[in-house]
Amino acid sequence: MNADKIKELVSQMTLEEKASLCSGADFWHTKEIKRLGIPSVMVSDGPHGLRKQDQKADHLGVNDSIKAVCFPAGCATAASFNRDLIKEMGETLGNECQAEKVSVILGPAVNIKRSPLCGRNFEYYSEDPLVATEMAGSLIEGIQNKNIGTSIKHFLANNQETRRMSSSSDIDERTLREIYLAAFEGAVCRQKPWTVMCSYNKINGTYAAENKTYLTDVLRNEWGFDGFVMSDWGAVNDRVRDLEAGLNLEMPSSSGINDKLITEAVRSGRLDEQILDRSCEEMLNIIYRAVENQDENAVFDLEKDHEKARKIAEETIVLLKNEDILPLNPGCKIAFIGKYAKKPRYQGGGSSHINSFKVTSALEAAGSLPGLVYAQGYDDARDEVLPALEEEAVRAAGSSDVAVIFAGLPDAFESEGFDRSHMRMPDCQNQLIEKIAAVQPNTVVVLHNGSPVEMPWISKVKGVIEAYLSGQAVGAAVTDILFGRVNPSAKLPETFPLKLEDNPSHLTYPGEGDRTAYAEGVYVGYRYYDKKKMDVLFPFGHGLSYTSFSYSDLTVDKEELDDTDTLKVSVKVTNTGKLEGKEIIQLYVGASSGKIQRPVKELRDFAKISLKPGETKEVTFTLGRRAFAYWNTTLKNWHVLTDDYDIMIGASSRDIRCQKSVRVNSTVRIPVIYTLDTTFGDVMENEKAAAAIHKFMEGSELFASPEEKGESDVAAEAISAEMQEAMMRYMPLRGMISFSGGAMTLDKLEELILEWNRDNINR
Repeated sequence: MNADKIKELVSQMTLEEKASLCSGADFWHTKEIKRLGIPSVMVSDGPHGLRKQDQKADHLGVNDSIKAVCFPAGCATAASFNRDLIKEMGETLGNECQAEKVSVILGPAVNIKRSPLCGRNFEYYSEDPLVATEMAGSLIEGIQNKNIGTSIKHFLANNQETRRMSSSSDIDERTLREIYLAAFEGAVCRQKPWTVMCSYNKINGTYAAENKTYLTDVLRNEWGFDGFVMSDWGAVNDRVRDLEAGLNLEMPSSSGINDKLITEAVRSGRLDEQILDRSCEEMLNIIYRAVENQDENAVFDLEKDHEKARKIAEETIVLLKNEDILPLNPGCKIAFIGKYAKKPRYQGGGSSHINSFKVTSALEAAGSLPGLVYAQGYDDARDEVLPALEEEAVRAAGSSDVAVIFAGLPDAFESEGFDRSHMRMPDCQNQLIEKIAAVQPNTVVVLHNGSPVEMPWISKVKGVIEAYLSGQAVGAAVTDILFGRVNPSAKLPETFPLKLEDNPSHLTYPGEGDRTAYAEGVYVGYRYYDKKKMDVLFPFGHGLSYTSFSYSDLTVDKEELDDTDTLKVSVKVTNTGKLEGKEIIQLYVGASSGKIQRPVKELRDFAKISLKPGETKEVTFTLGRRAFAYWNTTLKNWHVLTDDYDIMIGASSRDIRCQKSVRVNSTVRIPVIYTLDTTFGDVMENEKAAAAIHKFMEGSELFASPEEKGESDVAAEAISAEMQEAMMRYMPLRGMISFSGGAMTLDKLEELILEWNRDNINR
C-alpha cells in the first residue's frame, strides 16, 4: 500500500483506533482494526532461529514454542567474518518465517560486548562495532530478501543484564558515536531493517523508550530509518512521552491501559494528534509491506535447514591452539570426555531459546569410529567434583592415544536475565582438564560457551577449539574440524583476556545502583589492550587454519589524499600450505601523531577468501572518509584530522603482516573561540595571535633566560629552559596581565582576543 493510501486510511480511523494501533494485541501480535480491514501481524523471537509461540505464550519461553532449527548464535556467526554466509542464513530464516506466517523476527542483536561478564553476550556479535554492524547487516539483508521484517536490537547501550530495566548507561558523546551507535548505524543506513527494538535501560539518565535524541533525531532524521520502533517487552515507562520521542509500538499488550493514556493526552491537548497520525502511518507501512508480500508456497524443511545450520557452524568454530595435534587421525584410539560431547551446549537461555527438533552431538557424529571411547567426566549442574566420574575419565584418557575434552559454560553460568560474576569455567571442569593433561600429553579441549573464559590449563594442552554456541548441528561441525574434513576458518570477534581484571570495564561493571559509568570511553576490547600493550590470552581476530597464508605486495592508489577522496588498498594473499582453506584478511587504520586520544588501530574493513594450495588472490578495499575519522564534539560530526595514517593488513589485531603510511588532509576547519582561559600553546597556532604573543614574551622578564636577566648559576639550575617553555605553553592568556608589569590590561587583552576570534571566523 502506497503512502497516500496509508494516509487516507489513517484519516478514517477514530482516535481510539489510532491509539490501539500503538500497542500489541497480546504477546506476539499487533492489533487489527476490523472496521477498516487493517490486519494483525505476528512477530517472533529470534535471531538465530524461529521461536514461534501461540497467544498464551510468554516472552522468556517457559511455554513451548514450535519445533524449529537452532542456527549458530551471534557470538559464533560473527566469528565466521563471512557476510555471504550470514546472508544465506538470513534467507533461510526468512523462508521459515514465511512458512509459519511470522511477519517480523526479533533480531539481530548488535549490542557491543563491553565486558565478558554480560549474560547475553552469546547473542551479541562483537566488541568491535564494524563487525557487529556488518554481520547484522548481512543477516537483515537475507531475512528481508524473503519479505520478512527484522527488528535490530537493543537500541541503545544495553551491555549488561544487571538492573537492565532501570540502569542508566552513562556514556560520553564521542564514545556513543564511535562504539555503541556505530554498531547499529551501518546496518540501519544500508540494509534498512523494517523495525528497531529499543532497550530497557536509560542512556545518560533518560529511558531509551522516551529518548527523542536517539529514536528520532539520530535514528530517523540522521540515519533515514523509515520503519517503526517497538519497545522491548515491558520497556514502556511513560507511554505518552515515549510516543512523542518516537516509540511506535508498545509490546506486549497493556490491555488498553496505555492506549487510554494516549487518547486522554490528545483530547487534553498535551499530545499533538499529528504525532499519533505519523506513528500510525509508520506502523501501517510495515504491516502492509508484510501482508502484501506473504509467500503462501513457502515450506519449512526441518532436515534441509538442519544441514544448512551444520554448514554455517563449520565456519563459526575457531581453532585457537594447535601444537601438531590436529587434525586427528581417525584410526587412533580417541577418548571423548565431558558431558558436552554427548549433550552439547549449543545455545543460550532466555528469549532466544529455540525448541530444536533435533540436536547432533559430537559423540553421535563420530560414533562409528572403532577406537572411540566416551566418559562423562563431570556434572556441572552443581559444579561439584564427582570422584567416580573424574576417575573414569582419567582412566579413559590415559589408555587412549588422544583425549578430547568437551567443556565450557553451563546455562547456570550465562543466560539472559543475569550477568556472570567471574570469567572462570566450572571448577569441576578445570580440575578435570588438569588431571587428564597430567596423564595424557595429547589433549585437546573443545569449548562450548558464549563469552571468553579464563584457561589456567592452556599451557598443558596441545589443542583448543572454540565452538562457541554454534547451533543444533554443532557436534557434526566440530567432528568435521577435529578430523580434518573441514579446514577451520573462523576468527575471534572479541579478545580473550588472560583474566577478568584485565578487561577495561572491570572497575565500573556493572555499575553502582542504577548508574553505570562507561569510564573506559572508546577503549573497548582490543582498542584498550593494544593501547596498553597488554598480553592477552588470544587477540581479537585470531584464528588458526590447517594450512598457512602469506601476505605480500601491499599497495595504495595514492600516498596523499584529502578527506573527500577515497583510498584503494590492495594486498596479495597466497595459500602456502598443502590444503585448501579460507583466510580472513583484516584492514586496520591508525593515526600516527597522537594529536588526539585514539586507539592504536581500528578495524576498518575485512574480507574472507578461499584459496587452493599455491593459489594467490589480490584483495582490494576502498576506504572513505569515515575510515580516518573520529567524532568531533565541537563539530557534532565526523572529522578527519590532518595527519599521517598507518594502513595495516593483518591476520589478527596482533598479527600485522604489512603496513603503509598515507597522508590525509582535512578539508574542514574546526572553529576555535579564544577566551581568557585559552592557553598560550593553543593560541600559537594562529599566526596573528602568535606574533602578538611573541612580542609580549620579548618584553616580559618572566620568559627571559637567567643569563639575560644576569642571574646566578643557582637560578639557572632552578629555572630551566624546559620549565620556562612549559610554563609559557600551558599558561592561560590572562597570565599576560599578571606578568606584563602593567603593559597588558584586561581591556587590551579582551580587545586582542576579540580580534583573534574575528580572524578565526573569517579564515
